[in-house]
Amino acid sequence: MPPVKKGTDADGSVDRIGALPDGILHHLLSFLPAQEAVRTCVLARRWRHLWKSTTGLRIVGTRGPGSVQDLHKFVDHLLILRDRTDLGTVEIRFSKFCEADVPLVNLWTRFAVQCKVRELTIQCGIIRTPLYLDGLPLVSRYLKALDLYALEDLKICFSAISVGKISSRSLKKLKVFYCRSFLFHLVHVCAPCTISLEVVGFSGRTPFLESMPSLETAYLKLGDTAYGTPHDICANYHTSRGFCGAHHDGCVTCRANDDASINCVVLGAISNAKDLELRSLSGMIIFARDLKWCPTFNKLNNFLLDEYWCLKTLLLNDYWCVGPDFDALTCILKHSPVLEKLTLQLVPKGQAHKVEMKGSYCLMERSSAISEQLKMIYVKCDVVDESVLHLLKFMCTLNILSLL
Repeated sequence: MPPVKKGTDADGSVDRIGALPDGILHHLLSFLPAQEAVRTCVLARRWRHLWKSTTGLRIVGTRGPGSVQDLHKFVDHLLILRDRTDLGTVEIRFSKFCEADVPLVNLWTRFAVQCKVRELTIQCGIIRTPLYLDGLPLVSRYLKALDLYALEDLKICFSAISVGKISSRSLKKLKVFYCRSFLFHLVHVCAPCTISLEVVGFSGRTPFLESMPSLETAYLKLGDTAYGTPHDICANYHTSRGFCGAHHDGCVTCRANDDASINCVVLGAISNAKDLELRSLSGMIIFARDLKWCPTFNKLNNFLLDEYWCLKTLLLNDYWCVGPDFDALTCILKHSPVLEKLTLQLVPKGQAHKVEMKGSYCLMERSSAISEQLKMIYVKCDVVDESVLHLLKFMCTLNILSLL
């Protein structure tokens, strides 16, 4: 850090702010709108170039968010004259824009990323015209926080999530692919307007999904991570004995997930979905844990269970079809009162099945444990082995016939 430089005001008094080191002044100037930061160049000779190296940029109007055209000329000159120093934060806020302004906002965003920005905020104000970022990937190994007001479609892929909460009131589509978290506590996802959700291969503690009342489709695949062994897996899981539980000699994972202060980690949030696909590796504790507080899937129409887990297309794997009692499958069926189609797919997704059986409800002897609207049941597998025969016998106890 440069040495402290003493200064005096015009009346001879000590300039205490001007006496601060350059590094601190660069940080202080970053809290001002960019126009105000530039105007400090007239305060004294020492201030002439301080604005060029601020640690942050606030691109806004002089009295709050302005139009893109109002900011255009100033920002162009600012980006040309500014030193190429790293940026901690960048805020781009404007109240209105037209389609011709979109390339300008894209340019400003790219500039921020090139300056290794760590926190980026883009706010469009109250507008009806959507702002589309250009088709080029927004790639940065330095970006830690991204605030996009009116954001509707977000994909986070192969990233480390170090924040405790992902929150957006405008988000409609959310995809989280093969990300990881090193946090001990759960990452909370608050996106109440989401209509489409995909969470695949999350490494670390499974994210806690808050209520999503507008959700229509969801696809969750737990356990298939890109970063080694998944976190929420029972160390003592056995296909015949199940999970070791949360007793004193149980594994750390089972004990950690036996937290009565938290109800459903994922099932509660997705209970409004019409189409649901849920996949899980054997031994993953989350879905089994959530079944203790199993919510009612009032809108569920199509249920696909495969070697993992699905909801309107609910895809459950062997995880959900374990005998002799088939408790997990029974619990889901009891809480899906409008289910119309059920598929038990006992082969991995993408792999062709060799055997397909189709059945239907006995109209005269319907079970109270199953939706009255259930029309068709499919079982898809490679071979009819002992485990499949046990499943078929179980389906017969529910008065599901003609599984041939």
